[in-house]
Amino acid sequence: MHISDKDRQLLALLSENARAPTAVIARKLNLSRTTVQARIERLEQEGVIAGYGVRLSDSYEHGLVRAHVMIVLKTKALGRVVQMLRALPEVMSVHSVSGGFDLIAEVAATSISELDRTIDVIGEVEGVEKTQSSIILSTRFKR
Repeated sequence: MHISDKDRQLLALLSENARAPTAVIARKLNLSRTTVQARIERLEQEGVIAGYGVRLSDSYEHGLVRAHVMIVLKTKALGRVVQMLRALPEVMSVHSVSGGFDLIAEVAATSISELDRTIDVIGEVEGVEKTQSSIILSTRFKR
């Protein structure tokens, strides 16, 4: 799969607003509307674009309490633990990492008590050996 500079620019614009009209995107990229539509379809078919989602407003996210939960796993527990984490609506993302931890989960809750409960649930998941949490105080920038 070949991703050109225009494709990267297109992906950046779609990341900002996937609902932007194709004509608006085309003007920003200095391309025709049909060319932009064809590029989007190609990126979807090639699996570069896997889907579209909701991006929450800053005011909504400001009301959430977020944390990174670093997780150490027991041997051969990765699949089971990831499946259980996926079932928790407060878990926004899970990353495999190198170093002293096996996974980092980003968790978002409506209150400190809800965050605390979620972290407790993660710690009790079969296959989780240890967790360490860091509450996110602010986000300096987000792409």
